[in-house]
Amino acid sequence: MCRSGFSRDSYASKLFAAKAAPTQYPVSFLRDGILGKYSVMRGQCITVILLALLSGACTTPAARNDAFAAASGFTRQIVTGTDFSHLVFMANNSADTRREESVWHVYIEGDGKPWVRRHVVATDPTSPEPLMLQLMAQDLRPAIYLGRPCYYGMVRDPACNPWLWTYGRYSEQVVESMSTALASLVSENAITSLMLIGHSGGGTLAMLLAERVPQVRLVVTLAGNLDIDAWTARHGYTRLVHSLNPARRPPLPRHIDQLHYVGRDDGNVPPEMLEAAVSQQKNARVFVLDGLGHEHGWDDCWAEILHTIDFAGRGYE
Repeated sequence: MCRSGFSRDSYASKLFAAKAAPTQYPVSFLRDGILGKYSVMRGQCITVILLALLSGACTTPAARNDAFAAASGFTRQIVTGTDFSHLVFMANNSADTRREESVWHVYIEGDGKPWVRRHVVATDPTSPEPLMLQLMAQDLRPAIYLGRPCYYGMVRDPACNPWLWTYGRYSEQVVESMSTALASLVSENAITSLMLIGHSGGGTLAMLLAERVPQVRLVVTLAGNLDIDAWTARHGYTRLVHSLNPARRPPLPRHIDQLHYVGRDDGNVPPEMLEAAVSQQKNARVFVLDGLGHEHGWDDCWAEILHTIDFAGRGYE
């Protein structure tokens, strides 16, 4: 299904192009374990050079993602939800383009890095290389990257705590805040139709958001974790007891179409788990793609998947 040798600007190459002057960061900004064991006095700062690839081990994931978004021409804004602030990137389509395109694409990232290792919670769950941000850079449609609570530098929000990116990562509190933030964007941009696109845990959230956002016409998941109880049982993880499980929710309304893509080599969310999770859904189709895993291969395939969706025969315009 995927084109070999698909030409694209990679996350790394765009970071390398986004050069900046030497900048000082407090040591507390460094992720645990990246530089190994070190001992510093409180308040001490170190100088790091922001030369993308070379600075990948020194800057925060949020700073690297900001650099990639800027290099991709996205605008950055903070949108208020219910209890949280949400980082949002928007594709810089012209006003004319926005009027012509009736369906907006909303990208929702996966879970990132909730844990440093088993039983050790991360202080910042932001993904170091966010797949959905990279996929949005290939999309020519009006597009929104909707940040999750406490991710992308928002971890200092007063309402944030590790529960929100571990056992409560798909909780009512998280989903409601994202829904409120998205409703603000819909109103601000006079959006009438949405396509929600989520990878892994972002697919979980896309399904949960679709229940409560009336403009949603299509949900697309990539390696979507759509039965969190089956997922935790398969991997021997503690159940996400405070999270909402799409597999335990009523099916989405029939007017919302669903396209669920999964890699045949996905050991995290295998095809049979996804197929079982959506078996009771209406208007849901599952596509098993050869040569793809949970993370790898999606950036090579995304342009072709988008083309397939555009011509799927249901008229999403």
